[in-house]
Amino acid sequence: MKYISTRGEAAVLDFEGVTLTGLARDGGLYVPEAFPVFSDDEIRAMAGQPYADIAFTVIKPFVEGSVDDASLKTMLSATYGSDVFRRSAVAPLVQLGANEWVLELFHGPTLAFKDFALQLLGRFFDHFTAKRQQKLTILGATSGDTGSAAIEACRGRENVTIYMLHPKGRVSEVQRRQMTTVIEPNVINVAVNGTFDDCQALVKACFNDLAFRDEVNLTAVNSINWARVMAQIVYYFSSATALGAPDRAVSYSVPTGNFGDIYAGYIARLMGLPIDKLVIATNSNDILARTLQTGRYERGDVHATISPSMDIQVSSNFERMMFDLAGRDTDTVRSHMGDFAETGSIALGDSEISRARDIFLAQQVDDATTKQVMATLAESDGYMADPHTAVGLKAAELLDGKTPRVTLSTAHPVKFGAAVQAATGITPNLPLHLADLYDRDEAYQVLENDMTALQALVRTGASV
Repeated sequence: MKYISTRGEAAVLDFEGVTLTGLARDGGLYVPEAFPVFSDDEIRAMAGQPYADIAFTVIKPFVEGSVDDASLKTMLSATYGSDVFRRSAVAPLVQLGANEWVLELFHGPTLAFKDFALQLLGRFFDHFTAKRQQKLTILGATSGDTGSAAIEACRGRENVTIYMLHPKGRVSEVQRRQMTTVIEPNVINVAVNGTFDDCQALVKACFNDLAFRDEVNLTAVNSINWARVMAQIVYYFSSATALGAPDRAVSYSVPTGNFGDIYAGYIARLMGLPIDKLVIATNSNDILARTLQTGRYERGDVHATISPSMDIQVSSNFERMMFDLAGRDTDTVRSHMGDFAETGSIALGDSEISRARDIFLAQQVDDATTKQVMATLAESDGYMADPHTAVGLKAAELLDGKTPRVTLSTAHPVKFGAAVQAATGITPNLPLHLADLYDRDEAYQVLENDMTALQALVRTGASV
């Protein structure tokens, strides 16, 4: 499998290369030259298989030539085994109505869907750095969940040092503590005075400084890294086949900030999975919903909400989607991204927005409605949903209900305990492995929104 940049001016790489590179050197994002397609019989055969076995079938074509089958099976068994995920089903479906389901993606070590990809990515890093006898510097930005999942995946790894940026005061206390209580020599937490978009811009600027990038051997754990998106494709296959695919279609509602999770669903659809519609569920930071409605991808101000992991106005993975909407025309993508860098706005062509509307629906859900969904669900079904899941459940109402509708539940309610308690009157409890989280020591550094200061920190290898 070979990978190309959405902007067409970076080297073509194999899976090992894109995993260790992260962002393409021309500023674009790597995507496969072509997507594998499964037959109905191949998809049907996945039903009832263990999650790791489905993952092997789905992921194998993407790593061809870089990871041998035996190594891949070993990594997948370790990633999705009982030592990492607390449920043997790994990604269980919970039925809420006659044709409505929640796909629980929070049974990993950090209680969020990011564990599915990052636990595997950490093992890929070990595999490739051992082969190359190479050390990596990881630089990432988080709106809450990526940080803890990436740190958990990389903590204590001999050949990796990870710097994780989060917006100071803009993540929940549980999210912050899951990051800052990991006291390891190779883990450096950084609280940036700014928004998540500021953190993400700092990371991209560092990657686009090619001399610095080479100097510190920089790579990414954010969903700009193709391996992140690839791993997330699997749970679309596992859930859809459990609900009767390929013999009936399934639709998904996805709480969406950076567009990586829903983009994985789009890829599953390209690979032959009968997904009818994908619903972009957003909070008041609704750049993606506005794009689908108006045809303009336009940056706005970031608003603080009770679903902070979606408090994003620049969705990195949307560039990958634009690449396909533009017929994989790299000139169009470069033009679009140049416009966005200059004006903060992109006008999609009629054919591009028409293609998007064939696949996607979108809805913005405000905080008041989110609270109402959480309260109603707790009272009527006894089901406790975090605010991001509640946004997804409300947006799922756009679907006609003729096909099973599945909402991705991206985080355990305890990660947003204050919001859950305010909406439902119920305080969710930490699971046993995190029961002492509030008693653990914290360590992090505060940094201004300044690339020079960040690069100086990374160069010194400063620890806390």
